[in-house]
Amino acid sequence: MTIRSTLASLLRVTPLCLFAAASAGVPGLRAQATAERQPATVFRNARVFDGLRVREQTDVLVRGSRIVAVGRALRVAGAPGTTTEIDAKGKTLLPGLIDAHAHAFGTALQAALAFGVTTELDMFTDPMFARTMRAEQAAGNVASRADLFSAGTLVTSPKGHGTEYGFEIPTIGRADSAQVFVDARIAEGSDYIKIVLDDGRPYGMSIATLDTSVVSAVIRATHARKKLAIVHIGSLADARAAIVAGANGLAHLFIDSQPDAEFGRFAASHGAFVVPTLGVLASVSNVGVAAPYARDPQVAPYLDATSAAALAQTFPPNPNSPPRLYDAAEATVRQLKRAGVPILAGTDASNPGTAHGASMQLELSLLVRAGLTPVEALIAATSAPARAFGYLDRGRIAPGLRADLVLVDGDPTQDIAATRAIAGVWKGGVAFDRAAYAAAIAAARAAASRALQPGVISDFESGMGVRMGSTWSTTSDAMFGGKSSTTMDITAGGAEGSSKSLQIRGTVGAKPANTIVAWSGVLWSPKAQMFVAGDASASKEFRFWVRGDSGSYQFMVYVQSRGNTPTIKSFSVDGTWREIVMPWSEFGTDAHDLLAVIIAAGPKEGPFTVQLDGIRLR
Repeated sequence: MTIRSTLASLLRVTPLCLFAAASAGVPGLRAQATAERQPATVFRNARVFDGLRVREQTDVLVRGSRIVAVGRALRVAGAPGTTTEIDAKGKTLLPGLIDAHAHAFGTALQAALAFGVTTELDMFTDPMFARTMRAEQAAGNVASRADLFSAGTLVTSPKGHGTEYGFEIPTIGRADSAQVFVDARIAEGSDYIKIVLDDGRPYGMSIATLDTSVVSAVIRATHARKKLAIVHIGSLADARAAIVAGANGLAHLFIDSQPDAEFGRFAASHGAFVVPTLGVLASVSNVGVAAPYARDPQVAPYLDATSAAALAQTFPPNPNSPPRLYDAAEATVRQLKRAGVPILAGTDASNPGTAHGASMQLELSLLVRAGLTPVEALIAATSAPARAFGYLDRGRIAPGLRADLVLVDGDPTQDIAATRAIAGVWKGGVAFDRAAYAAAIAAARAAASRALQPGVISDFESGMGVRMGSTWSTTSDAMFGGKSSTTMDITAGGAEGSSKSLQIRGTVGAKPANTIVAWSGVLWSPKAQMFVAGDASASKEFRFWVRGDSGSYQFMVYVQSRGNTPTIKSFSVDGTWREIVMPWSEFGTDAHDLLAVIIAAGPKEGPFTVQLDGIRLR
């Protein structure tokens, strides 16, 4: 999504957040054995949704990582005990689900698999991360996480959407450089190309975006390399322009206006597919659907702390925003269905109101609410994305295809909510141990419930590592459309005679219209997952040493009980080391529900350099 969320939600998840949550996840799980070491598996008397239609009382035989037979009363050759038989009577066997719009990082792919999502089609992540995932996939079935295919770095304009997350990405401004730019993305490993056409106006913002001539040139360059071009849009006008430019698919629907009467037929006439991402549009529109879903007893035990926190959030209202019309997205889905446009299920995890894996079942329910039948919604999450993106070895239950399978209690072809009643997940023929996954989550929650004890957070003598809480992250108002920027690194010379410290350089720009201050600095949270509440009440204060460019700086404290509004206190800096003491009591809290602290320059505009050292709770 283009809209900048609350500081809490965006800092916790860069693309959306790429790097911040890399250490998040569930400890204690090991990769399972490869399929080739497993006995054959036969599912008996299942209701089989094969990706296109329903087959009653059907057997499915799996050998190794592949489906080898589908039919009634299958006879299985082999010695007794060499085949695992699963009684699937009363259950439905589905192809592994495919999330057609996600942003993968860290352990997101493991979380996805726990909810039956066996493939994620990523729309913007670190190209190095994506290359690593694909290389491991190419070497053989990775049974402990979903497969990943990725757009890598998205295509955006200077200062456009995708540049606001505190790290540099390449941008494009001219049509005549389109082929070189696209070729560079493909050389990085992009499986398809994601393009941004969105100026933020539907959300009350004004951000740079690509000119339609550049979009057209990028799409032509993409097609010249026989790759798909998917265009992120924010408005009805953007959607039409993207389709005219030749987009193979749209990422998101629009909520700025109702669809015109011809939009569905228009999209169909150009052969475009659409990934509506209804769950995230509901969050943007403050339609509270995710929070109650997260409390479903079939869902909650498999949600790690990061996922549960994300589902509890929505995008904040923007007083400058025009009305956000969620019903417009539903009306557009109905038009697209009537016109025969391929509709693909995608979640846009990990934006506020979404979570990897878990949001797929919610997305299916929202597609049915918007007018799809349960079978059509299941097609949108299986065979439709496989066909649209050309990954034809998955998305169906048929001989020769991957044994990516989900077994659920009940009949989701009649009641889509049955997709939540997962009885088993198989990736490439290997069962995923959901019970162990849930147990690891419960253990992690128990450990997280313990209060942080006073002590050193960072002394930077061995780099940017921390002894408790999250790793340090840069932060600025750029995510809200501001002009501030930040970098950080380790430098020589620290407080109290130490040898190293954290150096922060940046520039503070003018205050964006929809923030309370301008800022540029660094952020720390009490949990490994950023902006997940932790108990720091065993300490009375936060202390750190600082020196640098003279002026007034800001210390911001976020606590869960106050939502998204920080309490801010100023402190002074000069060229000599001085210790800053910030008692929790001066922020009106005992820090029992601490979300994060930010040490930042601002609100005074201009460049700055400061060093931090000896950061601790006391």
